Amino acid sequence: MKLDILVLAAHPDDAELGCGGTIAKHVAMGKKVGIADLTRGELGTRGTVETRREEAAKSAEVLGVAVRTNLNLKDGFFQNDIESQLEVVKVVRKYKPQIVLANAIRDRHIDHGKGASLAFDACFLSGLAKIETVDEDGKKQDPWRPISVYHYIQSDFIEPHFIVDVSSHWETKMNAIRCFKSQFFDPSSKEPETYISKPGFLKMVESRGIELGHSIGGTYGEGFTVRRYPGVNNLFDLL
Repeated sequence: MKLDILVLAAHPDDAELGCGGTIAKHVAMGKKVGIADLTRGELGTRGTVETRREEAAKSAEVLGVAVRTNLNLKDGFFQNDIESQLEVVKVVRKYKPQIVLANAIRDRHIDHGKGASLAFDACFLSGLAKIETVDEDGKKQDPWRPISVYHYIQSDFIEPHFIVDVSSHWETKMNAIRCFKSQFFDPSSKEPETYISKPGFLKMVESRGIELGHSIGGTYGEGFTVRRYPGVNNLFDLL
C-alpha cells in the first residue's frame, strides 16, 4: 500500500494531539494517510500496553487512516541510532509517502525531540540505495525519500512555520483523542493523575487550536515547523 502521508509518532496519541485535524482533513480530501507509532507507550503511568493498543485502533477508525502500525521501539529509551533508523527506513520504504509528519523538534517529553530527529534522519537515509533493507517477506526494498518532512507541535509551544486550517475537522480530532480514555481526564478513573490527565491539558489543546486558527482567519488550526524550506507552485497556494 502506498501512502500519501505517513505520520510518525513516538507514542500512541501523539499523532492525534499534534496533527489529528490535519490527518482527518487530508483523509476527507481522498488522500491515503497512515500512522506508525514508534513505541507502545509502555512506560505511561496510566493504562496498559493492551488498552493503549485498543485505544489506538479505535482512534484510527475515527480518523479514517488507511493503516496504523507500531515499530515496537523502547518507550523512553529508543535512540536516534542505526537500529532505530533502519526500522523507520523500512516503514518509509514500505509505504512510500510523499509527506512525513513527525514529532515536535523539542518538547517536555524526551521521546518527542528524539522522535523528530530520528524521523528526519531516517527519511534521508531511506533514499540511499546502498542502505539495504528487506520487508516482512524477506524481499529487498527499493530506496525511497519523502519529498517533505514536517514537524507538528506538541505540549511546548513552538512558533510554527505554517498553519493548517482544520476548522471543519476539529471535532474529529477531539473524538480521536477521546478514544484514549485511559490517558486523559476521566473523573471516574482511579489511576494516578498525570500531566496530560489533568482537566486543563485538553483545554490547552483547544486553546492552542483556537489561537492558531485565529491567526490565519479560521476557527481552528494546527502548526508545523520545517527544517528544509518548502516551495509552492504559485502564490495562491498560500492563504
